Amino acid sequence: MKTTEALIRLEAKLQKLLEELQDVKMHVYALEEENQLLRAKFLCRDNFEGRDTLVKLYEEGFHICPMHFGDRRDDGDCLFCHSFLNKRAAGDE
Repeated sequence: MKTTEALIRLEAKLQKLLEELQDVKMHVYALEEENQLLRAKFLCRDNFEGRDTLVKLYEEGFHICPMHFGDRRDDGDCLFCHSFLNKRAAGDE
């Protein structure tokens, strides 16, 4: 009987983990949708105001480069962000 009880407990733990995983997946899905909307808003090619917004975000201490977009810049300037801004200023995307 102990083996059966252990299997039942293990199955219950597994079910709980699967429920938690589903919750995390839904949260990630919502974050990805929000990120996609923000990228579309701020990185629009024809949106010259978008460049001003990106500069402002960068000056406020956030990455604007595609690799780390939205992350805090804790280590000072980012060469990728500067390169990205220079490409946007020149119109080369």
